[in-house]
Amino acid sequence: MKVICTSPSFAKYDAAPIDALEQQGFELITLPADAPLSALEPHLAETVAMIVAFTDVNEALLAKAPQLKIVCKHGVGVDNINLDATRARGIYVTNVPDANKHAVADFAFALILNSARQITQAAIETRAGNWPRIFATDVYGKTLGIIGLGNIGKQVALRAKGFNMRVMAFDFYPDEKFAAEHGIEFVSLDQLTESSDFITLHKPLTDKTQNLFDAARIKRMKKSAFLINASRGGIVNEQDLYQALLDNVIAGAAADVFEQEPLAEHPLFTLSNFIPTSHIAGYTDGAISAIGERCVAQIVQCIKQGERPTNVMNGLD
Repeated sequence: MKVICTSPSFAKYDAAPIDALEQQGFELITLPADAPLSALEPHLAETVAMIVAFTDVNEALLAKAPQLKIVCKHGVGVDNINLDATRARGIYVTNVPDANKHAVADFAFALILNSARQITQAAIETRAGNWPRIFATDVYGKTLGIIGLGNIGKQVALRAKGFNMRVMAFDFYPDEKFAAEHGIEFVSLDQLTESSDFITLHKPLTDKTQNLFDAARIKRMKKSAFLINASRGGIVNEQDLYQALLDNVIAGAAADVFEQEPLAEHPLFTLSNFIPTSHIAGYTDGAISAIGERCVAQIVQCIKQGERPTNVMNGLD
């Protein structure tokens, strides 16, 4: 029973997930994150489970894996997995929705602070031999708009409360109880866009969220506002954001995710009011270890115990 893993961070800090697979009689096949189908193909006929990061799990791959029972996303977003095709074949698609919530929330809030205080720009100029006197903006007491008040968005909100921020949120499925307990206001997307000093995105990439922040929506933001994306590339229209930042329509932006990854260059990288990072928000030792353990647990649930895994994302009963 083979398990193919294409996540480079699986068991990076702790071998416990690998040991758990071996103890259950699985053979782990580790391949690079960008391994083409031709590299996977020699193993697919005997593969019962996959642990993936960004591998395109499509019809062509599935057709070569007749014994495949479960595909585990080593993280949250499953937009690289064909949910309809896996469901039609009776293959579970799972994710780990909350193991890295603290890591991502920390990172998102770090981008908020970095954007407001221009820390990256100050570091670059100081290292270059300058001694910049950068007059930035406050975070304390400002208004934070959170789009997606799920596992991660909630943690960002709790951090914002420590900075005495007014927190507004928009979600297609609002958790009114949590919002009431923590003084968070659910508002319309338009109101959030127009009233927030900082907007942070925490939604998956779907038909509803594709290009959610395009030129028209960005123009509705305050001129002094900042846009933070640590969720998925494609939610922000990158060309529109580039033009908006170039024209000072908003004060700045930061992104840990892009439509195409990895990137060697991008027009946004040329702008001093944009902070790019390399899709690392969830990369901490604690988060990575927890994600690996939960992926393995769901494989064991499905293959060894014959049970429905805990976090099924493709609607398979």
